[in-house]
Amino acid sequence: MSPELISILVLVVVFVIATTRSVNMGALAFAAAFAVGELVADLDADGIFAGFPGDLFVVLVGVTYLFAIARANGTTDWLVHASIRLVRGRVALIPWVMFALTGALTAIGAVSPAAVAIVAPIALSFAARYGISPLLMGAMVVHGAQGGGFSPISIYGTIVNGIVEREHLPGNAVFLFLASLIVNLVIAGVMFVLFGGLKLWAQGAVPLDEAHGATGTPDRHDAPADGTGTGTGTGTAPSSGTARSGTAVAARPETPDTTRLTPARVATLTALVALVVAVLVFDLDAGLTSITLAVILSAAWPQDSRTAVGQIAWTTVLLICGVLTYVGVLDQMGTIKWAGEGVGGIGVPLLAAVLLCYIGAIVSAFASSVGIMGALIPLAVPFLAQGEIGAVGMVAALAVSATVVDVSPFSTNGALVLAAAPDVDRERFFRQLMIYGGIVVAVVPAVVWLVMVVPGFG
Repeated sequence: MSPELISILVLVVVFVIATTRSVNMGALAFAAAFAVGELVADLDADGIFAGFPGDLFVVLVGVTYLFAIARANGTTDWLVHASIRLVRGRVALIPWVMFALTGALTAIGAVSPAAVAIVAPIALSFAARYGISPLLMGAMVVHGAQGGGFSPISIYGTIVNGIVEREHLPGNAVFLFLASLIVNLVIAGVMFVLFGGLKLWAQGAVPLDEAHGATGTPDRHDAPADGTGTGTGTGTAPSSGTARSGTAVAARPETPDTTRLTPARVATLTALVALVVAVLVFDLDAGLTSITLAVILSAAWPQDSRTAVGQIAWTTVLLICGVLTYVGVLDQMGTIKWAGEGVGGIGVPLLAAVLLCYIGAIVSAFASSVGIMGALIPLAVPFLAQGEIGAVGMVAALAVSATVVDVSPFSTNGALVLAAAPDVDRERFFRQLMIYGGIVVAVVPAVVWLVMVVPGFG
């Protein structure tokens, strides 16, 4: 049995054990990386740790730390209520506002994970407060980021168009952008319908005086509390100041006024704006910037941030870093290249095209989307040169397949959504994201292949 095949089988075993025994998959993946790296790939510790995603570790810790402080001092509550007033109380519009916001950020040049890191904590705090499915809200944020991710001036768009030009393939930057935007918009629409969006429309608008009431935030007593559908798994956020009693909502007298901008909230809002400017304008690292801003806020208002470190999503950090370390071992072993070259050598161009789309989707669910596109597009050159496959459609299909799956909890975007969700059963939410990511991996590559590749665009 080849080392590449052994490494893939070990990954399957990790998934099975984590699913059936409720063991943290990240811990299992670290053990697998050690075993496969030492015994199969002949890697030393430095070689194994070369795949450790240090940048993602810092992003997850920094962003969840900063927004834990924002939740503690009431800044996220203020932002949620400000959003409600912006859309005149129509809660159903908020998921689309988040979709458009992340799409606009990536379209003008933000890296997709940076946009998700900025928007997801606010969006999911809103979802927790108003009984919106966290899966719906997380999907809207990620698909929004990917929808705008291939504009001609975006990071993804620039990279893919540059690869196409370097490989001397026909290209169409507008087709690439519109293909990604339309696919993600359609998926977002389907998610909105399936996960309670129509019910939100039917409920109409929240009264603005209720949304900005000084006695706390509204709690939708008609929302299920099972973590699915339009529920969040808890009903209310700990800082909301509301308590259930049947269908009645009683305000606690000590509930802070979420309409006032206290000095701590003003400073936190300034920190969030500084994070956006630092990432988008000065191209600074989102994780390091977040930690720095969180430390400054902690030093100024220690009473608000006393528990913030404990609210960092450490379980998620372990899970994501472990899995990606193992994927790094696979990459060093050549497993990913081995699979791609095996498919590229198939003599039937259309079959090779759909298999490359699936490889791009599967691998990208665990690794860098840009890295996968950079590897797969050159692999497609030999059969694109035969003229049987349209280059424009194939490149767009590969790009969409490799990025739309970023809702997976093992990708950077999915991990940020998982880490940012407050007041949810995190293990259950992880399973929901994993199932949803699996459905996207199974369905979308075949659909984009049928729509973009089979007709022979380009």
